Amino acid sequence: MHSALFEQANLEVQADQRFALQNPQMLRVHLGGDVLAVKGAMVAYQGSIRFDHEKSGSMGKMFKKVVTGEDVSLMRVSGTGDVFFAAAAGYVYLLDLTGDGLSVNARNLLAFDSSVDWDIKRVQGAGMASGGLFNTTLQGTGTVAITAVGQPVVLDCSTQPTYVDVEACVAWSANLVPQLVSSMNVRSMLRGGSGEAFQYAFQGPGFVVVQPSEWMGAPTQQQGGGGFNLGGFLDG
Repeated sequence: MHSALFEQANLEVQADQRFALQNPQMLRVHLGGDVLAVKGAMVAYQGSIRFDHEKSGSMGKMFKKVVTGEDVSLMRVSGTGDVFFAAAAGYVYLLDLTGDGLSVNARNLLAFDSSVDWDIKRVQGAGMASGGLFNTTLQGTGTVAITAVGQPVVLDCSTQPTYVDVEACVAWSANLVPQLVSSMNVRSMLRGGSGEAFQYAFQGPGFVVVQPSEWMGAPTQQQGGGGFNLGGFLDG
């Protein structure tokens, strides 16, 4: 059989690394230790692989998952073989944590080493009307895979104040403490607004990752956000 489909760029990548890009929009993980991944991110696997619901691990974290807009639903991937992950054809980027940390929008999180600690943190100054209220913080040693809608830009926040639309913000250095600010004023609201209501304000040593696309509104509970759901509480 002959086809451009079978060109080298579309064939399996043979890599020695545990985390490797199959292509810019697909992650390949060679299992040794367990991996935590966002539920629904697996697109293929080879070998003897098991997928289990990952509980929160603590009552505090479980409660935050339920009542916040950052209800990141994770699965534990274990076994022997290779697993391929992707999310809506988003571009995949790998970050190697060496004791440092990263704060990630749950909708941009793909997978990470099970050795990495995770928690849900509230953004300072975030009210219920703002939408992007909570982020998932990853800390420790291991590899983290995130996705971006389109090719992102990494902005240096150390030289001047940096403002990012909450729906376009992918991730930032965990040492940064952003504030939630609004560019709206009364006159703008009366005239229908500018469409740019809330931004994260960053300043200090660190970076923020911005994608060239905005998520449309706060996620639903099924997609990972908003509202109290007893079923989610019981799942942990």
